Amino acid sequence: MLLQGKNALVTGGSRGIGREIVLAFLREGASVWYLDLAEGDSLAEYQELAAKNGATASFIEANVADEPSVEQAIAAMLAATDRIDVLVNNAGITRDNLLFRMSAQEWNDVLSVNLTSAFFLSKIVVRQMAKQRSGSVINVASIVGVIGNPGQANYSASKAGMIGLTKSVAREVAARNVRVNAVAPGFINTKMTEKLNEEQQNALKSQIPMGRIGEPEEVAKAILFLASDLSSYLTGQVIHVTGGLGM
Repeated sequence: MLLQGKNALVTGGSRGIGREIVLAFLREGASVWYLDLAEGDSLAEYQELAAKNGATASFIEANVADEPSVEQAIAAMLAATDRIDVLVNNAGITRDNLLFRMSAQEWNDVLSVNLTSAFFLSKIVVRQMAKQRSGSVINVASIVGVIGNPGQANYSASKAGMIGLTKSVAREVAARNVRVNAVAPGFINTKMTEKLNEEQQNALKSQIPMGRIGEPEEVAKAILFLASDLSSYLTGQVIHVTGGLGM
């Protein structure tokens, strides 16, 4: 098992890509704490899978855009274990609008949840990892943080910021054997893409060299690689999980 005996912290772990990340980690033997505003429908499933692999699965309610809430959540995790081996900053929201119609609230909400949360989490967890002299941080960015997307100035800016955060922190902590990388998913089969009609989905697929929309578990596999020792000499990298979009 790639993560046997490791402790992982995943934000936004109750649904979508976050759910697949938690499942992938549990299958590989990690104990996982996931942070979200609500427990979701998967905790019993997580705990059953964890028990099969000699691990644990735990939910901690937290607003990742609020620094005291983040501090309390990490304190709760560290009360149960003495180390954090993997951090995945996955929490994210969208508030799409054209720039000239976008409100300050729509801008601030997206930047707070998508980017500032990663600052709050990383600031505390990376300090713990530096003390341990080991750890892996994976930030979930997006291909639109690289190429942009109309109607998503706030989301694109938050994900571009995530890439800059990744590279800067990676340089700060590499000497402590703490690795910081990112994945940049493309169009993935989530609730957002499920809302699109057939014509819209076909238009998306026409932009993707592989000709299909990706699956959440395909993103989770890339994150599993970065969390494991298979990527022991990678840091400051951004892996595009896009089917070739944006290459």
